Amino acid sequence: MNYLRTAILLAAMTGLFVGIGYLVGGTGGMLIAFGIACAMNLFAYWNSDKMLLRMYGAREVDQSSAPDLWRMVATLASRADLPMPRVYVIENAQPNAFATGRNPENAAVAATTGLLGALSRDEIEGVLAHELAHIKNRDTLIMTITATLAGAIGMLANFAMFFGGGMRDSEGRSSGIGMIGGLLIMILAPMAAALVQFAISRSREYAADRMGAEISGNPLGLASALARIHEAARGVYNPRAEQNPATAHLFIINPLAGERMDSLFSTHPATENRIAALQALASQMGPGEMRGGGYRPSPAPRQNAWATAAGGRRRGPWG
Repeated sequence: MNYLRTAILLAAMTGLFVGIGYLVGGTGGMLIAFGIACAMNLFAYWNSDKMLLRMYGAREVDQSSAPDLWRMVATLASRADLPMPRVYVIENAQPNAFATGRNPENAAVAATTGLLGALSRDEIEGVLAHELAHIKNRDTLIMTITATLAGAIGMLANFAMFFGGGMRDSEGRSSGIGMIGGLLIMILAPMAAALVQFAISRSREYAADRMGAEISGNPLGLASALARIHEAARGVYNPRAEQNPATAHLFIINPLAGERMDSLFSTHPATENRIAALQALASQMGPGEMRGGGYRPSPAPRQNAWATAAGGRRRGPWG
């Protein structure tokens, strides 16, 4: 159902783009604007992972610098039948994580030192499995497509404002939509595109939660992680995320201040709804599907100097 919903939402965004392009400049104007938007986003498509990791100051780790973290990702990737992604650690006190990359062969998983220092091993495993599910589902590619279309819609909306009233067809008749129409499109079209983009993001989060729980074999471990991250993220400011709000949808929990509701304008589903879905999944899974026959909560690790943003220069098993 999530895949069908995503396909419908992508079709809706494409239809919105085509409709605005036709209103602004007919078929020719639509194709020109789309070509410009694609050219602008082509570089981001091929380099979005490098740009994002650099934006957050992520540091790549390997088996020697972060043995526990690297082996955990390797084990989960093997369970998910995925190539080993690159593994990064971000020096940030807010517990969070994201995945990036245009395909499974060019993917990376990044976790903050806040997450590695505040969560138990079972919870960290659940979070990493969730991010690998995004990679397996090619969600990062889907979000790149929606970002491209949203950018193109924004560009067409600006065209509608500045040129909507003065374009004429071959017979000299005005083919524009008028200044008022252009103003309405400039305001409403980007909002509509954002709503569709957020809806796609929320849909993919539910799918990644389910697949991540299946990969880890521990739905309640991921549910516990979501609860802890949600609570901790509310009190820990993430300056880089606040400076780049367009990246908020990539994190497992919204890193921005506010917007915690399951509303039209939120990038993530409500955490309590995600937890309820995972609890329902746990009740449906038999003992053979649950790792070790069921979830056994483990205590959160003690805060280690190397696992916090303040003491990030020291190295340990998590990097």
